[in-house]
Amino acid sequence: MTKMSDVAKLAGVSTATVSRVLRNPETVTKNTKEKVLEAIEELKYQPNMLARHFRRSETNTILVVVPNIINTVFAEIVGGIEEEAAKNGYRVLLRNSNNEIDSEYGSVEHMKQRQVDGMIMLSPKLDEDTLLDISEKYPIVLATAHLDGTKIPVVSIDNVSSSKKATKHLLDLGHKRIAHISGPLYSLISKYRFKGYREAMKEKGIEFDTNLIREGEFTFESGYEQTLKLLDQKFPPTAVFAASDEMAMGVINAAKHRGIKVPEELAVVGFDNIKFSAIFDPPLTTIAQPKYGMGKRAMEMLIKRFNGESLDQMEHTLPDELIIRQSCGAELRQDLLHN
Repeated sequence: MTKMSDVAKLAGVSTATVSRVLRNPETVTKNTKEKVLEAIEELKYQPNMLARHFRRSETNTILVVVPNIINTVFAEIVGGIEEEAAKNGYRVLLRNSNNEIDSEYGSVEHMKQRQVDGMIMLSPKLDEDTLLDISEKYPIVLATAHLDGTKIPVVSIDNVSSSKKATKHLLDLGHKRIAHISGPLYSLISKYRFKGYREAMKEKGIEFDTNLIREGEFTFESGYEQTLKLLDQKFPPTAVFAASDEMAMGVINAAKHRGIKVPEELAVVGFDNIKFSAIFDPPLTTIAQPKYGMGKRAMEMLIKRFNGESLDQMEHTLPDELIIRQSCGAELRQDLLHN
């Protein structure tokens, strides 16, 4: 089947230009428009019915649903979305769902009423069957949420392997009593990061200990509160892997307030590599994910859906990286080994 990219290649233009010829021909020069129309005719290109349907009521606006606008991780992803959207003539409407499922359903109504052309959802709470039903009727893309074998376009990192990597780093430093502070476990991201932690511990032959697991809220406050509970135990952990940097910073502050030195007495690893993590005291060891790139890729996929192009793959898994700084004690351990 002929794709828009085939038309663009033959005409010697970008897919965005082909899209503008189809949607807003008055914005394209006469010469360019003629080249594109000739290529369309030669290749017998026909946009699919879903794309045609939306072009008839196009708003050039997309909706981005964010679970918590205060979270800097989502802010960086939105930055990538906005750059790619602007480049292709789309405006971005932002909706903060406050992690409320009713708010997410309300966002779907925007599309049903043709107030927006499509939607990007960051870490949605809606169940997979509901998301699949929406995706079959409207152009949507998910970002940061990983769904196995999904038929919904998704951009994410591999949260299982990245969390496994973070936990294994603490294990390699000699820790056995490693606690995990997860995000809310209704969240797929939290579940996958918890799974990675468990897999790393199991592979090391360490028995699962529920006393070392605490459920947080991806916030500084929850990291602080859950750490105090961990430290109050008869056998407290020697290391903590928190499922977000904000929680990891809460872990460090709780330890400091109890007179426990980080990393000498408690090693800490976070997740997300937010900007503040590099200048925190001590600087935070963390998993970096390409947040801005995730936003750009999500918007690219949504534009392909608008244009009726088939996606080469429904799920894009972008690379992550373990950033080693002082909070985990790796540098301290190296100093001891060399003395």
